[in-house]
Formats: sequence, C-alpha cells, structure tokens
Amino acid sequence: MEKPITTLFMLMSLDGKITTGDTDELDVDIDFPRISGIKEGLHQYYELEKQTDLYSLNTGRVMAKIGVNTRMNEPDKIGCSFIIIDSKPHLTYKGTEYMAKWVKKLYLATANKKHPAYTLQKSRNNIEIIPFEKSVHLEKLLIALKSRYGIERLTIQSGGKINSSWIRQGLIDFISIVVAPCLIGGSDTQSLMGGTSLHTQKDLALIRTLELVSNTTLKNSYIHLLYKVHPETRVEENREKYIKR
Repeated sequence: MEKPITTLFMLMSLDGKITTGDTDELDVDIDFPRISGIKEGLHQYYELEKQTDLYSLNTGRVMAKIGVNTRMNEPDKIGCSFIIIDSKPHLTYKGTEYMAKWVKKLYLATANKKHPAYTLQKSRNNIEIIPFEKSVHLEKLLIALKSRYGIERLTIQSGGKINSSWIRQGLIDFISIVVAPCLIGGSDTQSLMGGTSLHTQKDLALIRTLELVSNTTLKNSYIHLLYKVHPETRVEENREKYIKR
C-alpha cells in the first residue's frame, strides 16, 4: 500500500482522555487554559503542533466543535493544508468557507453529495473534494492523497472513535503524544482510542504494539512521547499454558 507516512498527534491526560467531558460544551482547548496546574505548560503542546507536517487531517465534527461554523472574524492564512473527513455534514457553508480562507488548501473527503463544499468549490480555487459513495474509506483516502496529490507525510488529529479505526487498520506509522499533568476520568469521556471493545481471543490481533522512539520531559510536569507503531501483532495460539491452575 502506497500511502503517506502518518503520525497521530494528540494531547491527552495521564488517563488517556482527549477531552474534558462527554458533551461538546467541554473541550481541552477551552478548558485546559483555565485550569491551574495545567495551563502553565500547555503552550508546549501548541509549540510542538507548529512543528508537525504541512498536511493535517481532521474531521468535520472536531472542526465544528472548535467553532469554525460560527467564527465571524476574517482568518489569517496559514501555510498548512487540511484534509477534513465530513459526510454528515458537521461543517456548514460558513464553516467550510472559513476553513477555505484559513488554510492553504482544503481537501474535503465526503460521501455527502450535498456537502456545502460542492457549492463553494465553484468560487474558490483551493477546495479539492475527494468523493466516496457510502462512507469515507480510510485506506483508499490515504492512497489517493499520495497517488493523486503527492502528499508524502501527514499529521492526523482526530477523535477517539476514528483513531481506533486508523490504528487497528494499520494506517498509523507514528504516535506523538503530549501528556498533560491531570486525571479526568469518565467512562463516556473520549479516550485516545475509542471504538468497539475487543470481545474474543481472536481480537487480540487488533492490539497494536509500540516501540518507543523518544521520551522527553517538558516543563510544568508535561511529557512528550513518540512511538513507532507496529502494523501487525502476533499472538501465540497456545493460551492454555498461560492459565494458572
């Protein structure tokens, strides 16, 4: 499979939570800057984010959550291009327009033929739509990004459910995690990996093992972890010898 080199880049609490609660009202970008003991070192995450790839992949839901649909200001143009997966759609016409003004180029992967990006594409030359029939196929999307658009490296910052799909399908090469010094908790609060739980011994092959590349202690009790992801997992078949009798 010819795809870009992919890095999942996320900010999480020590217990693996990537948001502060189970509603859209709660969000780390809004809440962490308000919490003493967290806010002091938060800038280090944003500094590392500026060093990520020139192509960033996210979802329309995440973009809607950070408020692009309701922003009134004229955005400052950035040098990064965004790939957004959005079929519902979560992005409105104004939200899509804001993003097109904001990023260098907007690639919109969607299975919704009525997505507002189709209308905007007629008047803006920096919107590229990548259409799918029923749902966005993650592997085919990555292949298209490299073969059709020449994208060699890609940073992914998506939600817990889709993170699980990326990782379990062997589509992530590296994981770059900034650990904030806090515990959030909550069984319904999004974690780094969400999605369906494993149910059987056969499912153990979906666990992805990691190889530590670097472990950097930052200021204010923050940690930056970089792992290489092993795309396949070998599980010994003889389970009986590990069962204590």
